Amino acid sequence: MDLNIFWYLVPSVIMFAAGVYGFITRKNMIAMLISLELILNSADLNFVVFNRYLFPGSMEGMIFTLFAIAAAETAIAISIIINIYREVGNSDVASVKQMRF
Repeated sequence: MDLNIFWYLVPSVIMFAAGVYGFITRKNMIAMLISLELILNSADLNFVVFNRYLFPGSMEGMIFTLFAIAAAETAIAISIIINIYREVGNSDVASVKQMRF
């Protein structure tokens, strides 16, 4: 493996591990959403690194669309969490499980 690609993948692994740990240990939905974003951003970073390593100089525009998709996903998830907070009064996962639809 090329030494340059290694130093790009190390932060990605750290972000992924921090995201998984945060997602498993947190009970607040917003903290869980932030952890999920860490996981998605580490996957985006992997995509960028391997795209540049395997196909240098091509498809840079497609890479930036991944970040736009992640931003749209964040906006939708935050709006869902805000609606749950308005209904329940907090954003803990245990209180959402008690909701009846």
